[in-house]
Amino acid sequence: QVQLVESGGGLVQAGGSLRLSCAASGRTFNYYPMAWFRQAPGKEREFVAAISSRGSTTNYADSVKGRFTISRDNAKNTVYLQMNSLKPEDTAVYYCAQSTSIATMGPWHYWGQGTQVTVSS
Repeated sequence: QVQLVESGGGLVQAGGSLRLSCAASGRTFNYYPMAWFRQAPGKEREFVAAISSRGSTTNYADSVKGRFTISRDNAKNTVYLQMNSLKPEDTAVYYCAQSTSIATMGPWHYWGQGTQVTVSS
């Protein structure tokens, strides 16, 4: 059974930084691409960033490119999201996801419970 547990969310002022972590268990972690999504109040869940199984390929939403960095430590079964230069519009619940497929980034079938990030102006 796949389990994804996010941590690291909190309240930060605009311009600040946070690092989110997602600890995974249940499948061989280093086989699968991972991703971060977010959902703001009243909005649909949106893609933030993804990383391939070995970390050689990353993708980012345009809204976070240059400010956020996704990384992974396969020895620790953990994926990270370093968020810098945070803006109030980054406020959302952030979710970790694991790809169903080994070969592709997505579909994203496995989800964590989410961690709240609030950016004050």
